Amino acid sequence: MKQEEIIKMFDKIAPKYDLVNRILSFGIDKRWRERAIREVFGIINKQNIKVLDVACGTGDMIEVWQKEAKKRDISLQICGLDGSKGMLEIAKKRFPDIKFYNALATQIPCESESLDGVSIAFGIRNILEIEEAIKEFKRVLVSGGAVLVLEFTKSKNPSILRKGVDFYSHKVLPKIASFFSNKDAYEYLPASIDNFYTKEELASLFEKSGFKIKKLASFNFSQVTLLIAKKI
Repeated sequence: MKQEEIIKMFDKIAPKYDLVNRILSFGIDKRWRERAIREVFGIINKQNIKVLDVACGTGDMIEVWQKEAKKRDISLQICGLDGSKGMLEIAKKRFPDIKFYNALATQIPCESESLDGVSIAFGIRNILEIEEAIKEFKRVLVSGGAVLVLEFTKSKNPSILRKGVDFYSHKVLPKIASFFSNKDAYEYLPASIDNFYTKEELASLFEKSGFKIKKLASFNFSQVTLLIAKKI
């Protein structure tokens, strides 16, 4: 699938994207996001931070950034970026005071060394030129800045429980999604995981670009990876 086709697919599912995701993940994705942001706050370790949420979709990650920053009395300046106009239309309604960019992760319209953090939750798998995107993340970050990645990754030696999770993703999830949204989009999800990296391979891509891996953890029987990489 070409990058333009992936973007069009997300445009189509944008109106019901949040509802379907909550149903299919049983709401657990919010806890993953909260833990990820708590971890990255400890690594950035500043009281005034600037963040870009890449592949921001309808703004779920932005909402969690704001809530976790408020708990810690951190002054947060955040903006969002997504290639899908459909997703951004919803995000702009949810967050009218936030700046959003309709752009690709490989062409971030931010100045070099202008951000303390970059986050991308369940979006890096949809970037075809992933190494170019990582270079862009590094360019816009200040020295000591961090990238936070949450993503579905494949496993070289899946456990029985992981096989069960994969069965749900491949066989059950698309059928449930067909009642609410675009079935093809949710058939794309498990296929894209199968064609993606393991968490170790993903970490290696960041290391090759000059990042230091500060956190590499798994959730949901190793289906979801949390990666935090620091610019050095």
